[in-house]
Amino acid sequence: MTKRPLAIALTLILSLGIAACSQGESEHAGAEAHKAKFEHVTAYDGDAARGEKIAADKKLGTTGQACIDCHGIGGAKPIDVTYPVLAGQYQDYLFHSIQQYRDGGREHALMTNQIKGAVEAGRLDNQGIADLAAYFAKQQGPLGDLHGR
Repeated sequence: MTKRPLAIALTLILSLGIAACSQGESEHAGAEAHKAKFEHVTAYDGDAARGEKIAADKKLGTTGQACIDCHGIGGAKPIDVTYPVLAGQYQDYLFHSIQQYRDGGREHALMTNQIKGAVEAGRLDNQGIADLAAYFAKQQGPLGDLHGR
């Protein structure tokens, strides 16, 4: 019996093993990138100080306008009566509303493009959305609840 078929078999097995390992590494790297992009962030994981910077960022979306350009500084006095007051709004409501604009569950001619543009440009992820929600929720505004608070 010759050693040649055995050598070929061993080479083939080693080659497949190396290919499997390198594929696993690239899959792992892809999984890490996916995890970082879609890391679980809740509505209450936001940082209001970071949210304030995001709200004032004119390069956030596709329109060249910052959140505060339309909703007013702190979200308390929008430039148009049809735009919502964001100041003092519930943090989880703001968080999920912005996500809905991003995901297509909520549509508005300006907001949908603004949010989707910011996400596509890599300028707004779930953490950024949570930060915006935290910022606007902490602001004083004209909103109140059923108990007058």
